[in-house]
Amino acid sequence: MKIGDLAKRTDTRVETIRFYEKEGLIPAPARNTGNYRIYEQAHLNRLSFIRRSRDLGFTLDQVRKLLKLADDRAAPCAEVDAITAANIAEIDTKLADLGALRAELVRTLERCRGETIGDCRIIEALAPTNRSLSSGARPSDE
Repeated sequence: MKIGDLAKRTDTRVETIRFYEKEGLIPAPARNTGNYRIYEQAHLNRLSFIRRSRDLGFTLDQVRKLLKLADDRAAPCAEVDAITAANIAEIDTKLADLGALRAELVRTLERCRGETIGDCRIIEALAPTNRSLSSGARPSDE
């Protein structure tokens, strides 16, 4: 199959497929006489594995390690477990951060009872403080 067909079947952009090839995550396909890349079922399977892994939040480095481990079917799965546990810990951290972010936005929204933008507590909370503007720093830099 051509790269466009592979892209459609895996819901992946052509540029992303080329990037994965460049990164060595997908082996370079053979080319036909017209110099078009010709992808096989193995490419489709590998790209599907990458896409599913990325959808589950694994980093490219983790995907690279998982692919290497998947290529050695006799290897113990302890390292796969460790990579997965690390990913779960990262997800837990993100969930906690999102929970704190949500709580802050809820508190800000509850305090906003202005009828005009001039009285809006949300706009006020988002605006830089005078101290931040005078020092040239953004609030997140402090």
